Amino acid sequence: MIDTSKLAILKYKAPGSFEETRYEKLHNVICESSAKGSIMIAHTIASLILEKQKKNEPCVLGLATGSSPLSVYRELVRLHREDGLSFENVISFNLDEYHPLSSEDSQSYHYFMYQNLFNHIDIKRENIHLPSGEVISKDVRKFCINYENKIKEIGGIDLQILGIGRTGHIGFNEPGSHLNSQTRAITLNHLTRFDAGSAFQGIENVPRKAITMGIQTILSAKKILLMAWGSYKADIIQKAIEGEISSLIPTTYLQSHSNTTLILDIESASELTRIKTPWLVSSCEWDEANRSKAISWLCKITGKSILKLTDEDYNQHGMSDLLAVQGSGYDLNIGMFNRLQRSITGWPGGKPNSDDTYRPERAKPERKRVIIFSPHPDDDVISMGGTFDRLVSQGHEVHVAYQTSGNIAVSDQDALKYVEVTSDLLGSKEGKPINDLKKAFKNINLQLPQSQAICEIKGIIRKRESLGATRYFGIPDSQIHFMNLPFYETGTIAKNPTSQIDINFTIDLIEKIQPHQIYAAGDLADPHGTHRVCLDIIFAALEVLKPKTFMKDCWVWLYRGAWHEWDIHEIEMAVPMSPDQVLRKRKAIFYHQSQKDGVMFQGNDHREFWVRAEERNASTAQKYQDMGLAEYAAMEAFKRYHF
Repeated sequence: MIDTSKLAILKYKAPGSFEETRYEKLHNVICESSAKGSIMIAHTIASLILEKQKKNEPCVLGLATGSSPLSVYRELVRLHREDGLSFENVISFNLDEYHPLSSEDSQSYHYFMYQNLFNHIDIKRENIHLPSGEVISKDVRKFCINYENKIKEIGGIDLQILGIGRTGHIGFNEPGSHLNSQTRAITLNHLTRFDAGSAFQGIENVPRKAITMGIQTILSAKKILLMAWGSYKADIIQKAIEGEISSLIPTTYLQSHSNTTLILDIESASELTRIKTPWLVSSCEWDEANRSKAISWLCKITGKSILKLTDEDYNQHGMSDLLAVQGSGYDLNIGMFNRLQRSITGWPGGKPNSDDTYRPERAKPERKRVIIFSPHPDDDVISMGGTFDRLVSQGHEVHVAYQTSGNIAVSDQDALKYVEVTSDLLGSKEGKPINDLKKAFKNINLQLPQSQAICEIKGIIRKRESLGATRYFGIPDSQIHFMNLPFYETGTIAKNPTSQIDINFTIDLIEKIQPHQIYAAGDLADPHGTHRVCLDIIFAALEVLKPKTFMKDCWVWLYRGAWHEWDIHEIEMAVPMSPDQVLRKRKAIFYHQSQKDGVMFQGNDHREFWVRAEERNASTAQKYQDMGLAEYAAMEAFKRYHF
């Protein structure tokens, strides 16, 4: 039987009771990681189920879909299998569903719930309630009324689980949704459909409508838990917690609910005032991180470079206690200026025969072994192509490890083109493999995972593009490693949980090369996104390897991907690029032809990857210049990870 004393349960606050700050209108709990937050939510659900079982009462749960609750459901399944948690008294109502959409479609929320939860627990099938994407249009209104009535008849929802969309929607209650709205059909916002486009193999395949619980339905729940993970949720979370109630951000309606808690990880909470600018809230611990953050923020607010800041600037912007603790503004300015200046280096592998006291990297050994881990087969050149080029030209032994095949990012049209070119070359000798591939493309079903044959050809395309770029930089093929980590190879957007096999592959490679430097993608946007998963695998491998003697000489540098850059106060190594190096980086990116023009996973940024990379690198250089440092054409930025 499950031991309730071991459950990490969220403690709810009384309405209107806040320990946070005067800026915050919604109670929130910030967890160390999304994994710990997910466990806390799952254990809170388990505790409620057990409490209801003791009273011989049903436990009515409102459930959500999407990437955010995945880890919650995995922990609930674990609690059922390993600790005996029973779901026999649970009655579930799901938030929403696309319409029209078959329940058998792999993108339907019906499919999601059964695959990730219902098929693995002992919930009674008659207790499962999901909005139907199959109900015919003329009957949708009647279906919605019946769905609403079922919730009321059972006595309402005891605990409602929510995620949050980038538009601020909860369920599919898009901006403009009314406070009194109930379960209904709704037309999806373009941004919502755009975000779902990759999962549906293109926005044109995303349904335009959905059925969703209404705002009033959600607010009728006795308790509400909303979860948000990753830095790409930070902006909307800040607006939801600190903004005024507005139909333009439906999540703000939760401010009027008497028992709502938001569970956040550090990244999704990063834009909250008490996290981003804690000196504006209360007394602040002026460690080096907060000091650097505050001074860079002050430069931005005042429009001044570092050395032009005055004591008055500090006093007028909530930092008088910093002056009291640390000394004059002049001393603070000099310290920050020197720190940033010392982060700039044209020698990312260390400058030979030089004093490295104030350099970001060591001078010795002069020729370092380097592993560049790339989550997809183009992140290396997009994110650090200039640094990559420098490391090779300065004589270091550079290995590139492509962690996944990246196959799902190749469009069907591009892959078919390569098959047809091969067919034309072979003519009558094309044989069975080519014929089978042609048939596989003809029989593609967007509702099902892609066939292994199609995944393989797409993986080969990305492999050959990667080799084109690495050969351009002068790397021998023997130093290129295609890891094809198993967690990725599902043929769909949804990936498998990471396993010890993924970690062991990484351990084996690091142990074989024994690097002095490791570069890894430090993106923290989506905890279930490929970049974040690949980073967590590297971190797990480092934990195993750190007792090894060779690891004492290994430094780990984190780069950011195509979406974000490190804030200037976080940067510990900035590698400047000349205009010629910017062009070399662009050419390396161009080798990845399948990811040019109509790239499938470009997010909400419509620029091509090479444009995005160049403008980001130019922006980083401009930030240094604005702070009063030297002017460069472009810069790539890195933050050191201490394992």
